[in-house]
Amino acid sequence: MEIAVSPLPPGLYLVATPIGAARDITLRALDILASANVLAAEDTRTLRRLMGIHGIPVGGRPLVAYHDRNGATMRPRLLGMIGEGRSVAYASDAGTPLVSDPGFGLVRSARAEGLAVTSSPGPSAVLAALAVSGLPTDRFLFAGFPPTSRGARLTWLSELRSVPATLVVFESPRRIHRLLSEMADAFGERDAAVCRELTKRFEEVMSGSLEDLATRTAARALKGEIVLVVDRGQPDGPVADLDGILVSALAGMSVRDASESVAKALGLPRRRVYREALRLTESGKV
Repeated sequence: MEIAVSPLPPGLYLVATPIGAARDITLRALDILASANVLAAEDTRTLRRLMGIHGIPVGGRPLVAYHDRNGATMRPRLLGMIGEGRSVAYASDAGTPLVSDPGFGLVRSARAEGLAVTSSPGPSAVLAALAVSGLPTDRFLFAGFPPTSRGARLTWLSELRSVPATLVVFESPRRIHRLLSEMADAFGERDAAVCRELTKRFEEVMSGSLEDLATRTAARALKGEIVLVVDRGQPDGPVADLDGILVSALAGMSVRDASESVAKALGLPRRRVYREALRLTESGKV
């Protein structure tokens, strides 16, 4: 494989890097890493290791860290280098820059100053997970990481519940069971896929309903990067559509059993159905 080393016009070059397998990098990305005057990365150790695997020397070029903690300080420095006529390659830690990545502020500032910004597309955990999940790909929403506090997370889930698109979420292996359980309560019966260690040696995709996946992950100590893909929901219909079915179910079941049965049959959040069942019984309609 021959790597082209030729001068690059001044500008910011966004370089997508592998999410696992080192050979997933593109030839154009290698050319940029070999030719840029300045190298910037979320993690310089990761970039140096990747370049070493592909035989690209750093040489005497600046290799600087750019991340959330030093962004305010480093942005003016990097933009100043571009303004002086140099090319700056920015590489994410893994995947495509600006997807759950601190590069957004850098690109926004570069565009505001009229500097050229070029993307070298490549690996993306979002698209890789969508491709292997078996869930609809014609419309999707990347929702990032869930909020850490329970209240904010439940609000976040409520906002996502009726989105008419497949959902893609990043989550820690330590918290995936909690998220699946909360999603099962908020979303009801819905298909999903837990995609773990994509492109790596121990890649795994677990498919099933949210409730089933919550049960399966509870019994395992998962490791590695996780992408959760969840099938789209249906817009909430009027409560009146639910009443007749609930009245019939409540004739022979308890409020709890009727709520669970109807929620599962209609793919509705159990809490919503339970609240409606309580309303019907308290109003004397059952």
